[in-house]
Amino acid sequence: MSDCYAAALRILKYRFNSTAELRRKLRAKQFDKQTIEETLARLRDEKWLDDERYAAAYVRSRVSKNKGRLRIRRELMGAGVDDDTIDAAVGANVNAEDERERAAVMARKRLPVLIRRYGKDAARNKLTAYLLKQGYDAALVREIVKETLVANN
Repeated sequence: MSDCYAAALRILKYRFNSTAELRRKLRAKQFDKQTIEETLARLRDEKWLDDERYAAAYVRSRVSKNKGRLRIRRELMGAGVDDDTIDAAVGANVNAEDERERAAVMARKRLPVLIRRYGKDAARNKLTAYLLKQGYDAALVREIVKETLVANN
């Protein structure tokens, strides 16, 4: 177990991991299932591994990079974090008004470049696709694209 524990600490030294991510990485290092589970339990007891803390830090990090709540949610699901933990982390760290403002700023910044490159009609579609890919809600994206196009005229 001490080899598995040391490997887990080396992995955690670089960045936080969810329990599922760490489990996957330890499996890839050929440790048996029982040893991995004992190691994960020890790490949780010692507060090295905490999915709630991981999810909250992850959400704050991604929000600072202008990602929308839907993309953050997908990424956390991919990391193996459970739905309740994701809901709590997103709810506590993503403000709807701030999210709207971030999306509007991104749209205002990106639209002139897209218009120059593709023309007005294609720019609207490209901007919509871009904001959706960044994880913003479709209704919010429609609103912001419409407002940005009107303001840009």
